[in-house]
Amino acid sequence: MYKVYKDMKKLMILCAVIIGFAFTASAQTDNKAEFKFNEEKHDFGKIPQGKPVTTEFTFTNIGEEPLILADVKPTCGCTIADYTKTPVKKGDKGVIKITYNAAVVAPFNKTIIVTSNAKTPQKYLNIVGEVVAAPAASSR
Repeated sequence: MYKVYKDMKKLMILCAVIIGFAFTASAQTDNKAEFKFNEEKHDFGKIPQGKPVTTEFTFTNIGEEPLILADVKPTCGCTIADYTKTPVKKGDKGVIKITYNAAVVAPFNKTIIVTSNAKTPQKYLNIVGEVVAAPAASSR
């Protein structure tokens, strides 16, 4: 009987330790940095061919730790990204500036991949619109 009690005691201690580790791991992930964007998709509407257009995606760090953008990568060479390179503290704002080169007459839907130390390490932003032929220059 004493051996059964001793084994149960060991089992209870082991369970308590495992549960403690689970709560600790859970608490640590809750403290990570986290994005809150004003918008995640921007519609340029109709834009004239040959005129680059720019928009800014503004975000706030609503997490506990400083938010660090490791990379902001457009999926197309026609799009250029510039972004906040310094850590964004809790409650502070950062900016991702996207410029699209409207070279080809056609509708477009481009994705920008944002990699960071946030709870969700990859975030996807989108820009959409339609490039229309520029009006012909009048000759006088």
